[in-house]
Order: sequence, then structure tokens, then C-alpha cells
Amino acid sequence: MQLNFITAAIDDLPWITEVYNSIIAGRMVTADMEPVSVESKLPWFHEHDDSRPLWVVEADGQRIGWASLQDFYGRPAYRITAEVSIYLDEAVRGKGFGKLVLQQAIEKSLELGIENLLGFIFEHNIPSINLFEKAGFQRWAVMHGIAVLDGIHRSLVIMGKKIQ
Repeated sequence: MQLNFITAAIDDLPWITEVYNSIIAGRMVTADMEPVSVESKLPWFHEHDDSRPLWVVEADGQRIGWASLQDFYGRPAYRITAEVSIYLDEAVRGKGFGKLVLQQAIEKSLELGIENLLGFIFEHNIPSINLFEKAGFQRWAVMHGIAVLDGIHRSLVIMGKKIQ
């Protein structure tokens, strides 16, 4: 199946936020504890540019999710490294789209001159860790117990892949 990565427009932000908010209650993907507002995501939206894009992902003309690249650590020497984020609409989760989106995000990262791609994944999010491992990512770091979700300490795994 062919996916289309379309640079997100400000009009897409309510839908992007809706998809993001649909993940929060599961306590598997994000450290946000409550739904976020579109207004609160405006600064994040505007941080994206041609070198660190935010894409709406379409399959067969339908929006299925979004993906983004973000700076790692925000200092110039780290420009060769980016964090990839993928969020899928509830209707398509568990249907193999994550693999396709991640593969295409890797290809697009190569085009942008990124040398290292990172995924920040909670250690208990086994499906996402498996997804990244199947795409050739390795555990580059584990930050033990750095988050508390509903009273449970959670660890963060940094999955990394050299792509150039």
C-alpha cells in the first residue's frame, strides 16, 4: 500500500490533536496525563519546518495518522539526529500501518540528511518496541523509572538507528 506524507497545515492541527488525545488514556505512548488543547500544541506545531517536518499520513486518500521529526536536545551539534514520532488514528491501529509509516519516515529522514533516528518509547509499550526493533532500531538507552503514570513508575527506552 502506498502512503502519502503531506506537510501538515495549521488546519490539520485539530485533527492531529484529536489523534494524539485518543492515545493518552492508554498510558502506553505519552507522558501527558490529560487531553491537550489545540492552542497548547501551537508552539510545537510551529517548531516544525522543512528540516523537521510534521506530516499528515494518508492511505487511499484517507487520513490515517501523523508523523513528525523533532530535534534531539536542541543544540547545533545534534542536528544529525532526530526523534521520530508516529501516531495512528484508532481505526487503523494494529493493522500494519505503523510499519509502513516508520519505513517511510526513515526514507524521508535519509533525504533530509539525518544520520541517526531515535524513538522514545515507554518500556511497557511492547508493541512499539517490537515495531522499532523490526525496523532495525536498537536499545541505545534505558532511563529507569523516570515517569509516574497512575502511581506506577515507568521507564523510557531510547531506540536508535544509524540511517547513514
